[in-house]
Amino acid sequence: MSRFYATTPIYYVNDEPHIGHAYTTIVADAVSRWHRLLGEDVKFLTGTDEHGLKIQQAAAAAGLDPKTFADGIAPRFAAAWDSLDISNDDFIRTTEPRHYTAVTELLQRCYDAGDIELDYYRGKYCVRCEAYYTDDELLPVDLCPIHKTPVDVLEEENYFFRLSRFEQRLLDWYEAHPGAIVPEFRGNEALGLIRSGLKDFSVSRTSLTWGVPLPWDAKHVTYVWFDALTNYMSAVGFGATDEASQTAFETWWPADVHFIGKDIIRFHCVYWPAMLMSAGIEPTRRYAVGGWLLVDNEKMSKSTGNVVTPLDMVDTVGVDGLRYYVLADTPYGNDGDFTRDGIIGRYNSDLANNLGNLVSRVATVVGSKCGGIAPAASPDSPLAAAASDAVTAAITAWDEIAPHRGLEATWSLIRATNAYLEANEPWKAEPGPAVDVVLGDAVEALRIVTVLASPAIPATTQRIWERLGLDGLVSDQRVPGDVEWSGAAAGRPVTKGDPLFPRIKP
Repeated sequence: MSRFYATTPIYYVNDEPHIGHAYTTIVADAVSRWHRLLGEDVKFLTGTDEHGLKIQQAAAAAGLDPKTFADGIAPRFAAAWDSLDISNDDFIRTTEPRHYTAVTELLQRCYDAGDIELDYYRGKYCVRCEAYYTDDELLPVDLCPIHKTPVDVLEEENYFFRLSRFEQRLLDWYEAHPGAIVPEFRGNEALGLIRSGLKDFSVSRTSLTWGVPLPWDAKHVTYVWFDALTNYMSAVGFGATDEASQTAFETWWPADVHFIGKDIIRFHCVYWPAMLMSAGIEPTRRYAVGGWLLVDNEKMSKSTGNVVTPLDMVDTVGVDGLRYYVLADTPYGNDGDFTRDGIIGRYNSDLANNLGNLVSRVATVVGSKCGGIAPAASPDSPLAAAASDAVTAAITAWDEIAPHRGLEATWSLIRATNAYLEANEPWKAEPGPAVDVVLGDAVEALRIVTVLASPAIPATTQRIWERLGLDGLVSDQRVPGDVEWSGAAAGRPVTKGDPLFPRIKP
């Protein structure tokens, strides 16, 4: 069985989960669910980043030690993902012993390779980014380009990773692995960073006590990137000496996709593969780089006061309504504009009017014309070709990590089925073979839609599956075998139920 290992970034515990965090997590979840439909053995990881200066400062402001502070916030992320029907198989915390083991091992390997050396550094540093910036990278009056807040000037003895040695190796790797960063224009950004010249970066701090000590110099604490990025390997046993952990690492590494936001492309697509090369470890196969969900054209942050929490909109459109919106509304990789009007408009149009109306119409007319039992579909139905096209397009789109295109392919079949019903008007005809053919075709198309849409709206598609009288879980279906035009629902009892997506007044 082929395997698929996907990860989200780990989220800082100095803040509450917001819709920006949810965006990346929902995309990673939907793609992971798609790979389960392909019959692959999937591991899907998310978690929390709990070390570093800003966690230490936030804990002090709250009157708590850092671990107690992190223990209070990390479960809120886990609970948020549970409430959004996120299907992660693991939740990593950087305060776990397994993570300390992995970080220590990676640091030691890079140090032994001669790529970590002691040096002295003075630079302009954004605490919230945990990154140094050059003067030409900063906004006027020394503001961070991401957070638009003043940077600090830090001067201290650090150990440095000699990233400058890896420029050609990184370029060669990306040339040998076309499509390793999607979408393509985000890959061009990463290559531009590499070609512009790489600077060594700090891997330690002496001004911190909250973090993983360097294994060869305990007065230094590991700086964010060697700590945070290593979580992807911590979760699959890296550095552990027991047989089970070693087998797990051999099984799951390299990761198939890291899902990240565009603001951390430098660290994931430049720093991280270089670190792995230094340690003699194969880099991650692919990076899926998303844009931001903007509010009033600004990135969400506490400092601007425009943070939207996931539950703000779940109360209005439901979990699957929110999931569908973030997957369908913005091409992955681009920035999206998160507005209440936009999410309600998409909900009413795609979910209430199209999918919800189709489910209700099919159940109602099968009930009135066929005694509530699904008729057989015609192998020569015009919807068979529409279904085949939708399946082919959806497979391609999800493989290319373009959920919006995968859902557009699925909704093309919904629209085709609604149009087919409008053209034939079975609700006006007397029961008989002609009506049976039309409704059998519509039920079969809806069955295929239900499978294709399940990564995006898992709870709703399970309800539709059950209303079609089908057994088991829709998530146990397989693509492409179970989305072929087969009439698998014929003879099953079809029930109506309450509206799946009641319309919302704007």
